[in-house]
Amino acid sequence: MIARDNPVLIAGAGIAGLTLGLSLHEQGIAFRIFEAVADPRPLGVGINLQPMATRELFELGLEGVLERVGLATGEVAYFNRFGQEIWCEKRGLAAGYRWPQYSLHRGRLQMALLEALRARAGAGCVVTGQRVTGWRAAPGGGGGVEIDLEGRAGGPAQSATGALLIGADGINSAIRARLYPEEGPAHWGGTMMWRGITRGARIRGGRSMVMIGEKHIKFVAYPIEDTPEGSLINWIADLAMPPGYDWLAQDWNRPGRRADFAPRFADWRFGWIDVPAIIEAAEGIWEFPMVDRDPLPRWSFGPVTLIGDAAHAMYPIGSNGASQGIIDARILARILRDWGVSADALAAYDAERREAVNRVVLANRGDGPDKVLDIVAARAPRGFDDIEAVMPLAERRALADSYKALAGMGIDEVNGRPSILGAVAKRRKKRGEKRG
Repeated sequence: MIARDNPVLIAGAGIAGLTLGLSLHEQGIAFRIFEAVADPRPLGVGINLQPMATRELFELGLEGVLERVGLATGEVAYFNRFGQEIWCEKRGLAAGYRWPQYSLHRGRLQMALLEALRARAGAGCVVTGQRVTGWRAAPGGGGGVEIDLEGRAGGPAQSATGALLIGADGINSAIRARLYPEEGPAHWGGTMMWRGITRGARIRGGRSMVMIGEKHIKFVAYPIEDTPEGSLINWIADLAMPPGYDWLAQDWNRPGRRADFAPRFADWRFGWIDVPAIIEAAEGIWEFPMVDRDPLPRWSFGPVTLIGDAAHAMYPIGSNGASQGIIDARILARILRDWGVSADALAAYDAERREAVNRVVLANRGDGPDKVLDIVAARAPRGFDDIEAVMPLAERRALADSYKALAGMGIDEVNGRPSILGAVAKRRKKRGEKRG
């Protein structure tokens, strides 16, 4: 039995769980994180952090971390399958946000957050190699939860007690599965993704995220690091698969084969990008099903709730998954500070946050801002001479702005809203405290 000091217990040391730990520590709220992986390593692929999420990490004093592990995104541009530009918009500081948008490697960000948390709260705040498998009311009748822990190394089963349990254990969350035992596997919409990393020439100056094609065949690429050759390019190739495709037989992180998808992109050479060359030079390729989970009617049940992908796993469209998990963590930390560490606080978090994020899940399932590609492909399947005649600028801008508003990432909203928790770094500086 791990000694009881009534902390908030967090299942999962991913981006959302670690951000919650950092936020609780800054508020003086005791916590402990349990991570199933015994030796966390920088695994995964590229992601983007929207300015709304960057703002929160900056307010945690992590500006230097993001500058070290990421690149500030300058623009997002959409092209048809012939390489013709449909829509391009500035991003981050260039768009007028007060905070950057970052493109970065998910694993490097996770490791940087873990390092920062251990430096500030002590190495013991994250227990690795222990998976949360269940819970019950804590003994003694004083409230709280007792959790069951399963060691990945075959060690003896353990338990721990605390005030609350937060499920931050990802798309295949054991916490969610117990709350919704009839839910079953994740929802697959018919698309497979092959993801890779390639060292190559800079694309459009080296700070661009590009989307080419349409829903059933799409190539996405953006830099996550500068290199002597130009850029370390993170890329994703999407293909719609026929009905009956056995996606459940695929490993979640299975090595991919070029032969399964590269021929479909063989003629995608447009002068400003050579898609076949990027695929051919990849240092590694992995295959994933594009999956999400249906929006839930409730996250919080007494002293237990969900955050991040455990609460709202979404398609990787609109660059919103990690960003929404960071916002979850910050809002939950603020409510726990203001309401007290209690089941009532979890209910208040659910009421404030769930419906807003559920709308993003459904928007992404409908192709989110990438819908501009589908509309143009339907109206001009053989390309165009003048994009304005196919989809006027006002229509393109309105589609992009409507998604930003729905996802809480409009420029005026992000710049103008009050801080969720307050700028901790500034408060510490004023008090003369040292940062851990």
